[in-house]
Amino acid sequence: MTNTPLTRSEGKDLTRRRLIRAALEILDAEGEARLTTVNVAKAAGIAQSSFYVHFKDKQDLLRALGDEGGERLRRAMREARRQARESPSDTERHRDTFRIPLEAISRHPELLRAMQRARHDPASPLREFALETAKVYRDHHAADLAALGYTADNERDRRRLEMIAEGINAATNALAIGHLEGRYPDIEEAVDVLVALSRGALRLLKSSQTAPDQQA
Repeated sequence: MTNTPLTRSEGKDLTRRRLIRAALEILDAEGEARLTTVNVAKAAGIAQSSFYVHFKDKQDLLRALGDEGGERLRRAMREARRQARESPSDTERHRDTFRIPLEAISRHPELLRAMQRARHDPASPLREFALETAKVYRDHHAADLAALGYTADNERDRRRLEMIAEGINAATNALAIGHLEGRYPDIEEAVDVLVALSRGALRLLKSSQTAPDQQA
């Protein structure tokens, strides 16, 4: 029995997937400095010229890694938050909302590091992409918090909801890196801290929404 030949489109997609997989393996094992078009093409088992059929350059490849990995992670996180929202008494579902990103970052930490470097480097060609990616995470998180009943009916509450979302996201990244560096070996302990930070911040927001505005 012979295999059905791939169509041109299927073959092109397969090659692109091989390049992305090879790039991620190089990034994980050797860091961004070793992520060159030559190394990626060689690891994927294709001619270097074929690399440019799929990606303009290394930066374009990094965008693809960030896009695909980020989209999968955001879907998983939003689904976990939805399940936690629908089962408020299930503590494990709530913990999953923090465990999922911690584990994802721990699997591919160099991608996070590359995006963080780009975000803070005005000269980086990836800076706008990194900033937009961070905004998407922040906006999705803020929207999920709003779905829990933490309204944002005025500018102050909207700003605070966004600050909480950004703060929790930043804390998640920091604790994941701390876990990889061996300072926080137990991921479940990091989950405990993130749960406590989230609850404390949301209590502050809720109390500010039920009390009249105070001027400093």
